[in-house]
Amino acid sequence: MENVLRPLIVIGGSVVLTLLVGWTADLLLRRADQRHHQVPLWGLLRRCRLPLQFTLCAALLRGSYDQAELTKEHSVGAGRILSLVLIGSTAWLLVRIATAIVESSYARYAHTHRDPARVRRVRTQVALIQRVVSAIVGVVAVAAMLLTFPAMRAAGASLLASAGILGIVAGVAAQSTLSNMFAGFQIAFGDMVRLGDTVVVNGEWGTVDEITLTFLTVRTWDERRFTMPVSYFTSQPFENWSRGGVQMTGTVFFHLDHHAPVEEMRAKLRDILRECPAWDGRDYGLAVTDSTPSTMEVRALVTAKDADDVWTVRVTVREQMLRWLTVHHPYALPRVNTADAILPPDTL
Repeated sequence: MENVLRPLIVIGGSVVLTLLVGWTADLLLRRADQRHHQVPLWGLLRRCRLPLQFTLCAALLRGSYDQAELTKEHSVGAGRILSLVLIGSTAWLLVRIATAIVESSYARYAHTHRDPARVRRVRTQVALIQRVVSAIVGVVAVAAMLLTFPAMRAAGASLLASAGILGIVAGVAAQSTLSNMFAGFQIAFGDMVRLGDTVVVNGEWGTVDEITLTFLTVRTWDERRFTMPVSYFTSQPFENWSRGGVQMTGTVFFHLDHHAPVEEMRAKLRDILRECPAWDGRDYGLAVTDSTPSTMEVRALVTAKDADDVWTVRVTVREQMLRWLTVHHPYALPRVNTADAILPPDTL
């Protein structure tokens, strides 16, 4: 009878205690979140309930497995499996806790600061820090798992002896990867480009959608994704329309006949902008910027709060101005002169 009750007490007690601690921790975090709802940390820490229960249950079973006396001939293998589960669940718990702390810090910063550029900068740095912490915890966890095997501990001395040669070989082989990783740190903490920035790369206009240690993704206006190594942004020139402020100035060009009513066009531009919600009201203008023997170039200048709105203002002005000219001043549109040339008077 004792052989049956002992395993049930050890295993059942560990499971019950794990469930009780997990429920208590979740209850306390829920109450703390309700009392301090302006602090998102408590709500984010509730995501740690499952890894906490795995860690606690593995620790209890690992410590009390010998008292259960289930299979003495396999006690070493079972203990090693429990150790591996304990290490993995501990790493899972640490990653969840670190993620909660980082996300909470970013949420509080974004709530207290209204500058979009600074918020995007911190968001980029937070995302990179979170990935670095997860990678470090994962590497340490895998190393700890390997060290639970005696054969791996015996091989440690030989690995340390050849660490210098291996380091040189790995550095040469991973030169491109290492350069991308350092470029990722340079982008994150050098404030070169941030998540959400509007950039122009290789003639393509888009928004920075993702930044990792090795690559960066740009989402274009037509929902395509360009993925390129982060080292590109530290070695090649690119346009960042969000750096130093997101306000934009756009231009619309018209090629018209020399008889086009410029003053009336200037008044019409003002009327079009007043009815356009995307115009920010900062500035506008219309001027003749060039001329050819058959046409003249008229430039309309408009402003908006960001790149998306300036595109909307430009297409609105272009469409409504051309429609107005077609209806009220059709002579202002470019024409091809097919009349006979008039000779100078002295040739008649």
